[in-house]
Amino acid sequence: MSNLKAYLTACQNRVERALDARLPGENILPQTLHQAMRYSVLDGGKRTRPLLTYATGQALGLSEDQLDAQACAVEFIHVYSLIHDDLPAMDNDDLRRGKPTCHKAYDEATAILAGDALQALAFDILANDPAIQAGAEARVKMIAALTRASGSQGMVGGQAIDLGSVGRKLTLPELENMHIHKTGALIRASVNLASLSKPDLDTEVAKKLDHYAKCIGLSFQVKDDILDVESDTATLGKTQGKDVDNDKPTYPALLGMAGAKEKAQELHEQAVASLAGFGSEADLLRDLSLYIIERTH
Repeated sequence: MSNLKAYLTACQNRVERALDARLPGENILPQTLHQAMRYSVLDGGKRTRPLLTYATGQALGLSEDQLDAQACAVEFIHVYSLIHDDLPAMDNDDLRRGKPTCHKAYDEATAILAGDALQALAFDILANDPAIQAGAEARVKMIAALTRASGSQGMVGGQAIDLGSVGRKLTLPELENMHIHKTGALIRASVNLASLSKPDLDTEVAKKLDHYAKCIGLSFQVKDDILDVESDTATLGKTQGKDVDNDKPTYPALLGMAGAKEKAQELHEQAVASLAGFGSEADLLRDLSLYIIERTH
């Protein structure tokens, strides 16, 4: 995993520069809005979704230069979702990525607008960014994929299910369905944006990569639920124990802690099995799957 750690650091630095270059400058009008966008996006986060875009590209023989824009688009959607999730009307949280949430650092209206603007920026990038070398048809498919992953049949729909599930006992299929939408959809989009950047990719290969992404999307959420119980606020960079405090359905609550850890391991094994047709070029994807279930924050 030492190679993975070096790769994580290099990619995190790379995507930080790419995000910075694509965000409006903080002195451009309206200044407060642009400052809030930059505050929420830059200098924080694991950048898991961009990392998956880059790693999938490596498995497919694509360069990082070909994927900077796609990686930024999916991260902008992710950050917009975090800003809105933290609002008082949603999860009502004060801490994100080790610093005050956007609505605490600024105000609720600015936070809402910052999230809205980041969402729009993501699609503008897929439509117009010159770094994307794929043609117009591939760009349209990327926009469609990220739209589906972000909307009522994806991330936003999952959040709606989550809010409607507070205080309820969910079955395992219901819990998985919620997280396939809330967390998993955008993780799958991270992989699919790289696949769509190679228009001649074999359909079966694309399906295997999508199944890999589906598995790690669920394992990511299982691990998040575990960390919400076992970790602490300083390590997480967000308030520990919020799920329990808010009486939300979680994998440890449904399966027990041992069962949740076993579930994460099973999903990791399924993800790796999806990559059986790849050689060493997919080792980073295999390592990222393990990293997701072994991370500490």
